[in-house]
Amino acid sequence: MKMKKLNQFSSLLLFLISNLLFPGHAEGNAVAFHVRNKCPFPLWPATASNAGHPAIADGGFFLPSGQTKHIQAPPTWNGRIWARTGCDFTSTSNTKPCCETGDCGGKIACSGNIGLPPATLVQVSLQPDTSKPSFYDVSLVDGYNVPISVSAKSKASNCYIGGCVKDLNKICPQELQVLNGDGQVVACKSACLAFNHDMFCCRNAYGNPDKCKPNMYSNMFKEVCPSYYSYAFNSPPPLVSCTADAFIITFCPNKWGSEHISV
Repeated sequence: MKMKKLNQFSSLLLFLISNLLFPGHAEGNAVAFHVRNKCPFPLWPATASNAGHPAIADGGFFLPSGQTKHIQAPPTWNGRIWARTGCDFTSTSNTKPCCETGDCGGKIACSGNIGLPPATLVQVSLQPDTSKPSFYDVSLVDGYNVPISVSAKSKASNCYIGGCVKDLNKICPQELQVLNGDGQVVACKSACLAFNHDMFCCRNAYGNPDKCKPNMYSNMFKEVCPSYYSYAFNSPPPLVSCTADAFIITFCPNKWGSEHISV
């Protein structure tokens, strides 16, 4: 796929919040991410840091179904976390992705490389001052592969991002579908990724909220996954602010829905 990954509005917002309002890399305690795989299949979660921030968890790792991985991030970390599916890192091919979704150059450790869309993204901007909130969201601006929920260990209601009410892959329109070698739908592209049109990508003449409006595809995404960004100028923005030093990221929450998870 030649198309470069989209510069997401929500990701830019997270970056500005962290680097303009709270500049610098202050000292502080590490923040914990408890990454859970409740999918009925293995995953290879991946991380990519924004410019100026270190890699965490080696950029990627294997996570069997039903298992939890505890990783740490610096208190000012900015970046994204996503799941890769259907991976086989024994391949000797230099041109074919090793994962069916979310591949990052055919390596288990992404080393800062952004995953190949479509993939559901958790975007994070942490704050070192525990009296101030961190910011995070889940985005489908580039598309979907698995549902994700995010909560703080404190379980505060304002800290929670629920999952999806059903598996978007099962209702994905044909023109957005990503198929694996067996013909199974393994991901659902966004309209921007599928059609590369300014109207869907919120760019150029459509590069502001007044011009770029929801469309039939983003509305479908929002109906199935109401707590996520469905397109770049999603309004009101589903950006969460929460004061916490530990977060729980769950791939495939129970019933593809919005249960609270405890560690």
